[in-house]
Amino acid sequence: MSYIEPKEFAVKMVDSGEQKIFMSTKDTIVRAFMAGAILGLAAFFAITVIVKTGSLLTGSILFPVGFIMLYLMKFDLLTGVFTLVPLAVLDKRNGCTVDQMLRNWGLVFVGNFAGALTVAFFASFILTYGYNTDGGVLAAKVSSIGESRTLGYQEHGFAGWMTIFIRGMLCNWMVSMGVVGAMISTSASGKMMAMWMPVMLFFFMGFEHSIVNMFLFPFSMIMGGDFTVMDYLVWNEIPTALGNLVGGFVLVGLPLYLTHVKESPARKREQARREKLA
Repeated sequence: MSYIEPKEFAVKMVDSGEQKIFMSTKDTIVRAFMAGAILGLAAFFAITVIVKTGSLLTGSILFPVGFIMLYLMKFDLLTGVFTLVPLAVLDKRNGCTVDQMLRNWGLVFVGNFAGALTVAFFASFILTYGYNTDGGVLAAKVSSIGESRTLGYQEHGFAGWMTIFIRGMLCNWMVSMGVVGAMISTSASGKMMAMWMPVMLFFFMGFEHSIVNMFLFPFSMIMGGDFTVMDYLVWNEIPTALGNLVGGFVLVGLPLYLTHVKESPARKREQARREKLA
């Protein structure tokens, strides 16, 4: 059957987290680099579609193509390892420690950032013919996005910071539903559909994804966005990443683990109890 019961794929989630912890440094970084690069390219594609069509919905419908490509190639995003890797530690798998989890997160972060930054350079280069012309309408759009999603939050102080954090939570709630949802099916088409819906939702709603932002904000700065690296880190990347961690683990990984891997015994029906007492 192409459908897998949650009880089965929940164990696969823990297995996947364990596998990622023990993956070699080279493989972890290469897979993370490719994931960051492909997601950055998907964001560039979606923004281009939005600018050319004037339709956020159209861009949102098409954006998941990049997420699907990287998932099918088994490349790793920080948002995904936030959800899966802690489960191996929680399950007390042999050798799966907090230190090993943090090592994995650090390597994936570095790889994702390097891949996203590379695509930001490629995108800015081709828009400006090697930085010799103006980037046009697309450059202006990207610059305004970068400013509004850093300085715009900063204007609201702590409430703005918490807004990013919660948007990061909501984002990885949806993205991680795509990651684990793909485990429900053994067919490529089923996996694609399971990933497409929640990823489309997060993009359309303007939730914050730390790896998309690793591409978007450096790209915005290169294109003339009037904000600093510190503005980007404090007023977007850090609260977004923390929100992604909470959303992925607390709202997706942990509930599935607690109710399907560590499932409690079912309660007996009242009738069965009465028959036993009779």
